[in-house]
Amino acid sequence: MNPALKQRVRRSMLFVPGANAAMVSNSFIYSADAIMFDLEDSVALREKDAARLLVFHALQHPMYQSIETVVRVNALDSEFGIKDLEAVVRGGVDIVRLPKTDSAQDVVDMEKHIARIEAECGREVGSTGMMAAIESAEGINNAVEIALASPRLIGIALGAEDYVRNLRTERSPEGIELLFARCSILQAARAAGIAAFDTIYSDANNEQGFLNEAAHIKQLGFDGKSLINPRQIELLHNLYAPTIKELEHAQRVIEAAEAAVAEGLGVVSLNGKMIDGPIIERARLVVQRAALSGVREE
Repeated sequence: MNPALKQRVRRSMLFVPGANAAMVSNSFIYSADAIMFDLEDSVALREKDAARLLVFHALQHPMYQSIETVVRVNALDSEFGIKDLEAVVRGGVDIVRLPKTDSAQDVVDMEKHIARIEAECGREVGSTGMMAAIESAEGINNAVEIALASPRLIGIALGAEDYVRNLRTERSPEGIELLFARCSILQAARAAGIAAFDTIYSDANNEQGFLNEAAHIKQLGFDGKSLINPRQIELLHNLYAPTIKELEHAQRVIEAAEAAVAEGLGVVSLNGKMIDGPIIERARLVVQRAALSGVREE
């Protein structure tokens, strides 16, 4: 698959219910890093076929060609899963999001179907990315195997609503019940060299609560967060924007690294301190985020 697909910065993924014709038709107006059309939980059984058709046509709309598109399909063992895949892969979706991923085999099975559809419709085999949503205790236990299951995976995500039900608890403002799951997903993603995405914050009217949770997952190390309300996009992007001090330091790190390469030096140093690969990689991420959303005050 295209390496750039894995390297892309995704701070925000805006959920768009596939049966909501108004949102499906104009969600490109929002500044989310990715639009995530949903054909699963947000769509009633009687609306599944209509939602699939709506999303299929939206994927081919010229205004969606300049923004990354993700579709959460129904599970393969449902009557809708294969139909969803046939429509969205042929429609040109960038990434397929697997729901309720419990094992690496779930990823392998989905990948086989995607590859078959790509070959049948003339799309380059391997060009469709995948993202696995982990929503159960079993999935959390298998997070590393899931993250390593396919080179198509650009990331793994936490689906908290089903997960907390599986734990026989409920979500709290502090999110203590999600800490183990979040850390497990983050560790698995980093071990596999892919991205980690946090779950939605369901109280769309609680701006401070959202900011608190977003700051928490950013500090843990998550690359981004699934969102359900367009108002949350700017809040999240601003939170992920580096400060002027952070940006200036990152630029100095990159300049030192480039100078070392130009001089044929094997060691990079800045102000007398050695700079290794992870620090340089982190600096490039800071510059990327600044290019996307500017800088914020301290």
